[in-house]
Amino acid sequence: MLTIADRCYVAVLLPLTESLKIDEAAYRSFIRYFLRDPRFVQTGGLCINPEAGQIFYLTRAEKRRVLEIAMEETQGKVPIFAGTWALTTEETVETARDVKALHADGIFVTPPGGAQDVTSCWDADNYPEVWGDQIKAQDRVVNLPIITHPVSGSAPPFSPGLPVKAALQLCQDIPNIAGWKMTYGLYEGFRIVAKGLRSLDRHVAILGALASRFHEYNATGYFDGTLSGFWNFAFEPMLDHLEAWRRRDLEAACRIWNGGLVQLHEYIADMGRLHVRYQTATWLRGLIPNPFMRPPMPRPRQIEIDTIYELLKNLGLSVIDRPDAVIDVSATAASVK
Repeated sequence: MLTIADRCYVAVLLPLTESLKIDEAAYRSFIRYFLRDPRFVQTGGLCINPEAGQIFYLTRAEKRRVLEIAMEETQGKVPIFAGTWALTTEETVETARDVKALHADGIFVTPPGGAQDVTSCWDADNYPEVWGDQIKAQDRVVNLPIITHPVSGSAPPFSPGLPVKAALQLCQDIPNIAGWKMTYGLYEGFRIVAKGLRSLDRHVAILGALASRFHEYNATGYFDGTLSGFWNFAFEPMLDHLEAWRRRDLEAACRIWNGGLVQLHEYIADMGRLHVRYQTATWLRGLIPNPFMRPPMPRPRQIEIDTIYELLKNLGLSVIDRPDAVIDVSATAASVK
């Protein structure tokens, strides 16, 4: 049975002004961009305040304001999940309360940040409660559907996603988990976790994240929807590609995929530069005014700007006038209060 998680969710990025404040006008315009396509309204959704939306560098008040804007613009046209990450569990729970108060459809949960015990050295298989307790604390106060962002410091083949044992334990312990974002860099890890999710006694949506693999994932049947930042800059051809798969028109799907889409996605999908490249590509499309991100997120390099620009053009997507130099994002850092 399909659930609210079985849709294509955009991990919506956040445009900033030159002084690194939230650019509310640009954000409203960006939200409307997705809502103009009736195909997306029928099958898609928005994830507000995800990792791609710089959630780690927003205050609780800013996260609430970003969600308010999204709720005002969507007016219920598509479902909305909202990120709750904060540095402490207490604030994470309070942020989840904000999501509930603003009538979003669900919460998007990310593992804790902080000491190595709960980040890079966390043994998720043996100590799933490190994240599980925090999810349960949110679940108790909001009782909403949950989509996970299961990043961890686990070893291959699961890195950078959560190992299968821990993943299945959390799904069994927390019935409100409706979707599992597949944050797995290696296909073998993806396959193991996907098979594990299919073995559960209830449906948990397998949500593709790394768009450079969407073609293969559709061929396997382990693809119930997506939650991905790649939608921000390649929205139209990605919709066309998934529609071709839904029609089982393999010829059309391959033509779109090999016509520049996979080349763009493979370049963007450098995990150490992923969000920088999301922001840069979306700016080059003319969908946001600039590629600014809050430090410590780095600025794009000129080679990245040039490469992404050509890949977007080769795919036939509209782009801004060619930029001649890197915008010095770091120069604006001093203005952040």
